[in-house]
Amino acid sequence: MQRLFFGYGSAGELKGILREHRPKKILLITGKRSYEACGARDVMDSLLKGYDYFRFSDISSNPGLEDVERALVAFRTERPDFVIAVGGGSVLDVAKAANALSANTGSPSGYVKKEKVLAKKGASLVAMPTTSGTGSESTQFAVVYIGKRKYSLDHGKFILPDYAIVDPCFTMSLPPDITAETGMDALAQAVESYWSTGSTASSKKYAKISIKMITRNFENSVNRPDRKSRAAMAKASNLAGRAINITRTTACHSISYPITSYFGAPHGQAVGITLPSMMVYNSHVSDADVADKRGPGYVKKTMMELVKLLGEKNPEGAGAKMESMMRNTGLKTRLSELGVKKDSDIELIVKNGFSPERMKNNPRRLTEDSLREMLEGIR
Repeated sequence: MQRLFFGYGSAGELKGILREHRPKKILLITGKRSYEACGARDVMDSLLKGYDYFRFSDISSNPGLEDVERALVAFRTERPDFVIAVGGGSVLDVAKAANALSANTGSPSGYVKKEKVLAKKGASLVAMPTTSGTGSESTQFAVVYIGKRKYSLDHGKFILPDYAIVDPCFTMSLPPDITAETGMDALAQAVESYWSTGSTASSKKYAKISIKMITRNFENSVNRPDRKSRAAMAKASNLAGRAINITRTTACHSISYPITSYFGAPHGQAVGITLPSMMVYNSHVSDADVADKRGPGYVKKTMMELVKLLGEKNPEGAGAKMESMMRNTGLKTRLSELGVKKDSDIELIVKNGFSPERMKNNPRRLTEDSLREMLEGIR
């Protein structure tokens, strides 16, 4: 079970964790510039005083296998018995993946592609997010790209960080664009988890609270940030992460990956752009295309619950509400604004946007024709 600490000043809990573990060598994995920009360096310098540690920060914005392999070199060279990850989703994912892989023999790509199964746990890991979006500090999977294809290294016991410390103070200096992109990712995770075919009472509880908090605080956290709105988004992000840790994501995330890989759109932007349309699409589920074994009646009821959580009366209104949230925070709502302008661009997304694992989680089956029509509608 993960131990979770939340709130302003919670970074200080690291002192007690370190006293408990008495590490001989710590590997500190961070972002390149964000580590200093968010104020984490000053805090961590104080907390790590007296400990032997090595900092690794050679990580790209969309973590690829090469990032994980570079981190593995640091593991082999430094031989840490304790790992601390401080950063956004990419940093946390690389830390989780490399930490687990460092304890297992063989090619990293074999594990990422699910050709091999992890057999051993890595060192104790503390995850400290500096953005409010991915919830990666509380999930048992790590995103790793190989080329332009996205994979998830997933293991219930060996990937989930032992500790998550969510201190909103690290998000206070986030610029508006990153705040908006990561916040939209959190909303997409919560909404997708709520309608997922794998939803449970627990996942819905986490997602419900997350959606309410994001709806009330998202625009303020971007346009008029203060301690209250930043803390709320940090909490909502963690709850969304805990929700998708149970359910995994669905169609919007699947479609987002080629939008990021081929057109360079930030993940939160890419996943959010189809969220309004998918809200309407899933609401029109029928006996002929329902994918949730609980039936179309259950799915329609779930979709109306989502509509009400977003403060609207019907799916179209809920979709419009999410579009408005995006526009009001500087995010794009048309694919053409992201460089998706030609028919061939649409076909590229259709061809590469069907991840079987995520599509099967969507409550209404999505065909290539229905996806193509959806994308054309927001081009």
